[in-house]
Amino acid sequence: MVHSFFSLVTRHWLSLLGSLVAAVALVLMVMLVAIELSGFQGGPYLGILTYMLLPALFLVGLLMIPVGVLLRRRADARAAARHESAPPLPVIDLNSERTRGIVLASVVVAMVSAVVLAGATYRGVHEMETVAFCGTACHTVMQPEHTAFQRSPHSRLTCADCHIGAGADWFVKSKISGSWQLVAVALNLYPTPIPQPVHNLRPARETCEQCHWPTKHVGDKLQVRTKFGDDEANTATKTVLLMKIGGQQGATSTGIHWHVDPGVKIRYQSDASRQKIYDIELTRPDGQTRVYKTGEKPEGATEWRQMDCVDCHNRPSHTFQLPATEVDAALQDGRIDRTLPFVKREAMRVLQVAYPSHEAARAGITKEVEKFYREKYPEVASGRAGAVAAAAQALGDIYAWNVFPKMKVTWGTYINNIGHTEEAPGCYRCHDKKHTTAQGDKIGRNCKTCHVVLAEDEPDPAILKQFKP
Repeated sequence: MVHSFFSLVTRHWLSLLGSLVAAVALVLMVMLVAIELSGFQGGPYLGILTYMLLPALFLVGLLMIPVGVLLRRRADARAAARHESAPPLPVIDLNSERTRGIVLASVVVAMVSAVVLAGATYRGVHEMETVAFCGTACHTVMQPEHTAFQRSPHSRLTCADCHIGAGADWFVKSKISGSWQLVAVALNLYPTPIPQPVHNLRPARETCEQCHWPTKHVGDKLQVRTKFGDDEANTATKTVLLMKIGGQQGATSTGIHWHVDPGVKIRYQSDASRQKIYDIELTRPDGQTRVYKTGEKPEGATEWRQMDCVDCHNRPSHTFQLPATEVDAALQDGRIDRTLPFVKREAMRVLQVAYPSHEAARAGITKEVEKFYREKYPEVASGRAGAVAAAAQALGDIYAWNVFPKMKVTWGTYINNIGHTEEAPGCYRCHDKKHTTAQGDKIGRNCKTCHVVLAEDEPDPAILKQFKP
């Protein structure tokens, strides 16, 4: 039986080659799976090889075998036709021991192949939805997003949880989109930086709201923001805010999350970046509709969109901070020693220099920080060298977390719409006192709707003493 099957698949070079390809791919798959089961972690590229490339190669080899057999049979028929009539169609005679052997061997090979391909397909799909695959397989392209994701509150989720979600329809859409992304990466067709926002992102009500309930009343939360000055002592000041997160309470919603009340519908017209908002349509729970306009004529292409979570939380898992925010956080948690003279000022200076790579940034930042203290504060440079080195290391990390020269991502490339700052208008995209109805009603800037300022840039706020006497 084995001899008959071997004879059949080796009578044509194509079927012979297919047999060799399938056999080699199968052996390699088994070896790599065994290595993985032993505990070895080879990263995303090993997963791609084991569960995607090798199974595809195995399938190609299997398909080559019957094609080669068919070509051989046709060649034999043409040779016989030169002197005789065409042979009849092949007869599968199970009374023949040779035929039974071929059929049995073919069934066994088909069954084994089906099991192997099914398992490989399942693992291949699973591999494509891992964070490692999404974030590191296309390393340069996704490095900024993957780095930010690892520092986010959602870092224990997978990319597919938010970008795909449940259901077959979005799974298929994601794979179609991913096919083009693969081509773009392979042929270097992707833009730098990757533009935001993602316009084909699944609606938040089908992803975010599976965990975050818009009907849940959160209430008020206290927020303390610490900033450090650029003076010699790096003087710390605090701003204390009572954030009115709100949410649905009874039949109505209050606070910031009033915007996502199930009975409230907000649509707006904006440019592609969603930073310039023109017309706003508000439908209240009672069915009344108001349209707010700025009077400005839209420039370029615009889109109408129904507001949801990501219009404010536009970077919930991929937040890129500004230098001042990162340095203040490092000073507060002790990664940078706040007693180093002028460290805040110098940190801001060295971080905003353009470097060609992360390695060059770390070297340049370390050089400049050490030079400053060596020239201006030699006693600090000699007596507190460890603190100076730690500050340089922390600043190098800050740069590597937020700036990616190869992708042309620098400070402020990806802005965050939570709140409102000079760099990112956020709430003020709508709450700008310019959006007005035909009756003269405006979307104002009543700050107390969202928060109450209990202290602003105070060295020692009295309100904190009341909370912690």
